[in-house]
Amino acid sequence: MAKRDYYEVLGVSQTAGAEEIKKAYRQAALKYHPDRNPDDPEAEEMFKECTEAYQVLCDPDKRARYDRFGHEAPGGFGVSDFDFGSINIDDLFGGLFSDLFGGGGARSRRRRGVDLRYDLRVTLNEAYNGCEKEISIPKNVVCQNCSGSGSKPGTTPQECPACNGRGQVRFQQGFFSIARTCHRCGGAGKVITEPCPQCRGSGLVEEEKTINVRIPQGIDTGQRLRIRGEGEVGETGGMAGDLHVVISVDDHPIFIRRGDDLLVELPLSFPQATLGDEIEVPTMEGPARLKIPPSTQSGKVFRMRGKGMPSLEGRSKGDLHVKVFIEVPQKLTEEQEALLKKFSEMSGEDIHPQKKSFLQKVREVLN
Repeated sequence: MAKRDYYEVLGVSQTAGAEEIKKAYRQAALKYHPDRNPDDPEAEEMFKECTEAYQVLCDPDKRARYDRFGHEAPGGFGVSDFDFGSINIDDLFGGLFSDLFGGGGARSRRRRGVDLRYDLRVTLNEAYNGCEKEISIPKNVVCQNCSGSGSKPGTTPQECPACNGRGQVRFQQGFFSIARTCHRCGGAGKVITEPCPQCRGSGLVEEEKTINVRIPQGIDTGQRLRIRGEGEVGETGGMAGDLHVVISVDDHPIFIRRGDDLLVELPLSFPQATLGDEIEVPTMEGPARLKIPPSTQSGKVFRMRGKGMPSLEGRSKGDLHVKVFIEVPQKLTEEQEALLKKFSEMSGEDIHPQKKSFLQKVREVLN
């Protein structure tokens, strides 16, 4: 069955803002959540569908690619396989979700780990060819001493005396009975009486982790790579966060980048520009030949198609723009100087039509 349009799934227009999309998802999730529709597979599928749509439309990069390519975007959207634990309901609904649906205990308190950011610099050559980079990041991991329980080895957490293990406390307000997450155990239903000496009861320790990051061809400054599950670990069984690698491409000593196009400036001698020549031009793949026609003016730009950067979204390449300028000799021999003077005397103004036209305009203005 073909996928429905994500905007149609959430019932919003393509110009909807982030808050409108989030509000629409809240309404859909409240309507179709399995806790409100037990033993209803159709409602569960609807909940999965609206969650997938939200995961794409709430991410600016994914949304831009979806708007351009639809469901067939190159590389897909990296939408995670559906898992009730991956959606932080308390964060999304302001902590009221578990109260509305009667959820409680550790399940309602599962927290997704926070995302991490790493700024990575690459050279233009690495961005052109693609590469793999090894990075080291400090992050919290599960304590091996207590296996993440937070309790001293040989001991176990005890039932919370404040909520009697329920994870919630209830109080009466008028005709209503209102439930709130237990402040003592944080909804876990248990408290640690003898904390692990290595992690001090948190269940987590910080360590340096080495990760291999694949840099695709055509990556540009400001673009980011998302590595799922390499962020901080989640609390009480929640999913780990993601690692966002933000790319910065270093300036190149020869080439200037403009999107997928490259610009290079090359000097020409006066004879080359006047008589024409075939010159060698540097490209990202090695030298290439470029024909310079006679009477080429300084500042002329030649386009070499397909000699630029590869596109991140396909197999095409940008162009290389070669801007030439005429280099004036800084030192002449007596014979060269004499020949140039003779050439100047023989030439007159007829060989310099632009100069002649400019001088004529000056005379007209001054007179």
